[in-house]
Amino acid sequence: MAGASNDEIRILTPSGMLGYGFPIDHFKMGLALKPHAITIDSGSTDSGPQKLGLGEMTCSREAYVKDLEVLLEAQHATRIPVLISSAGGDGTNLHVDVFRDIIAEIATKHGWHFKLASIYADIDKALISRELKAGRVAPLGPVPPLDPREIDAATVIVAQMGAEPFLKALDESEGVDVVVSGRSYDPSPTAAMAIRAGFDPALAWHMGKIMECGALCAEPVGRSVMGYLRRDHFEIEPLNPAERCTAASVAAHTLYEKTHPFLLAGPGGTLDLSQCRYEQVTDRRVRVSGSKFIPSNPYTVKLEGAKTAGYRSIFIAGVRDPIFVAQVDDILTQVIAGTRAYFSNVPEETYQVIPHVYGKNGVMGDLEPVKTPAHELCIIVEVAAATQAIATAICNKTRTSLMHAPYPGRIATAGNIASPFTPLEIPLGQACEFNVYHLMAVDDPTSLFPIRYEEV
Repeated sequence: MAGASNDEIRILTPSGMLGYGFPIDHFKMGLALKPHAITIDSGSTDSGPQKLGLGEMTCSREAYVKDLEVLLEAQHATRIPVLISSAGGDGTNLHVDVFRDIIAEIATKHGWHFKLASIYADIDKALISRELKAGRVAPLGPVPPLDPREIDAATVIVAQMGAEPFLKALDESEGVDVVVSGRSYDPSPTAAMAIRAGFDPALAWHMGKIMECGALCAEPVGRSVMGYLRRDHFEIEPLNPAERCTAASVAAHTLYEKTHPFLLAGPGGTLDLSQCRYEQVTDRRVRVSGSKFIPSNPYTVKLEGAKTAGYRSIFIAGVRDPIFVAQVDDILTQVIAGTRAYFSNVPEETYQVIPHVYGKNGVMGDLEPVKTPAHELCIIVEVAAATQAIATAICNKTRTSLMHAPYPGRIATAGNIASPFTPLEIPLGQACEFNVYHLMAVDDPTSLFPIRYEEV
């Protein structure tokens, strides 16, 4: 790797999510430290299944153009490779091509030249069906076994690639400047650059895990971060002088989005962090050592798929009457029962009425430990049904019934709730749900992920 020494590789991550923006001055501070690669993720399932189900992106195209232009300008000036993972949020082939087109437009606009590798992650449904029959597909976490009908129902299914497709893209074609990938395990680009330079895979994966969210590991949380990987440890430091990494903040971020404190599973193996040490080496920098990587046999990748599941409408209501607040659960139960009775001609299994009561337990539901509600509540009632018209009709009936429902101790006669927006019933369009969230064994960690090379 050009510029990389045998003792250190430096990785710059300007933001935890492409499209969210990042301070240009901090990014330039990072460039001045002469990183060997710039890595940035753009994917997540956190924001829901509609990206996979409907082909939407996490951020606007305009936001991606803005961030990519800054990255490509830096690449053009420094020749530092830029690796971008999980294009568009879901990492479908569609969104890899959107990013490819944006890069080509920026190159044309400025007269810049790049060698681009595009890695695709859509998985053929027939292949998944064959592997399912062969017993090579298993649930990931508390989900049911994969039903063959769900494979067909999914709009598209992607697989989370590990480091190997990035390594192949960098090694197979000389002088790749920019890599845009489909769905990836978030640390994969950073891990790939470090593994390619000959560093310990365990430390490479662990550093990538912490850096994938930019300076979210800092206090206060920020955007841009620099990682320094050496033979027996790595160090993390935010680029904003007003932020600092602490042993506690870096250790805490290691646990981010994980269900086990020491074992972090990913494509090809599991990080064992039970013997890790987090040391404060300066006021703003933390050193991490002791990471171990346990390869898996067989090698598995996570499949992600989503399907459309009807339509949704909501209404939003504010409540402040303490008499109403004290019995909100009973009132909602009666109102929803009345709505179901009114729509007795609509099969109950074809729709759902779901109340969310913020100020009481809207975030945690039955797990909420604080049993005393706030003095005012925000009630959002969600209706999911087979058509938008039915969803909105049921939503309307629920809202009007809640507006005028009688309850013990009621004093006001003008209405129980305040509606902050019109239309009072808000159609949300098609609803989606994840229906494929499973592990599939593979013989070759690169075979599922074709790569396209081109000059732009």
